[in-house]
Amino acid sequence: MAYSRLRRTSDQRKALLRDLVTDIIINERIVTTESKAKELKKIADKMVSLAKDGSLAARRQAAETVRFEPASETQNALQKLFDEIGPRYQDRTGGYTRIIKTVPRRGDAAPMAIIEFV
Repeated sequence: MAYSRLRRTSDQRKALLRDLVTDIIINERIVTTESKAKELKKIADKMVSLAKDGSLAARRQAAETVRFEPASETQNALQKLFDEIGPRYQDRTGGYTRIIKTVPRRGDAAPMAIIEFV
């Protein structure tokens, strides 16, 4: 599968994408650059597919990517993914996220985008 390197080494890229996928699970909508959003979309859709499965094996696979951060008073990001987001898309076969392009970032004019769950 072809992917964007995002001008980072592999460990930095993996850490960045783990942080972004955890943030989108917690907040359900984030603002980032277009290239990061396009890479995040692939991973976020895979996480929702795992959450729809709901098995222990799927939960362990998702735990390798999603960070252990609190999403609310009572649950962390992984629990929110499997308890709220997964069941929400049970009847949908794919395309769980959408990318909306916005104005360029002030300062370096990087193309920005909002990525959110549909």
